[in-house]
Amino acid sequence: MKSKNYSYILVSLQFILIAILLITHGLQTPSNFALLIFLVGCGFGLYTVRHNKLGNFNVTPEIKENASLITTGAYRYIRHPMYFSVLIMMFGVVVSKPTLLSLFIYALLVVTLFLKAQKEEVLWMEQSNKYKTYMQQTKKIIPFIL
Repeated sequence: MKSKNYSYILVSLQFILIAILLITHGLQTPSNFALLIFLVGCGFGLYTVRHNKLGNFNVTPEIKENASLITTGAYRYIRHPMYFSVLIMMFGVVVSKPTLLSLFIYALLVVTLFLKAQKEEVLWMEQSNKYKTYMQQTKKIIPFIL
């Protein structure tokens, strides 16, 4: 499968899974705990965007032309803080009304984001010698853990 097609499939799958979670939980009034988890994820995402120029990142795992490696802010600890942010927000959605179906969809989202991260890292290693060093100094998605 061509690289860009694979990237578009992963992005499409990501948004479909997020949409399913939001639609199946959208009319549910979240608990304060679920709302707090969601807002923490949003806040972390905003913090992450603050350290990355608007034209530097891409919704697909493809590396934009002239993109620069960011190693400040959340990127100092994890290589994919936006994926972490999405996972935290969607965990808040799942916690609002946990069902076997929503847990399964969330698990598929986790796998999808890990595959996107893996694809992105392969492309970064092809483009930048600094990326291998950066990988040794940071975790992939979950700060201090994974």
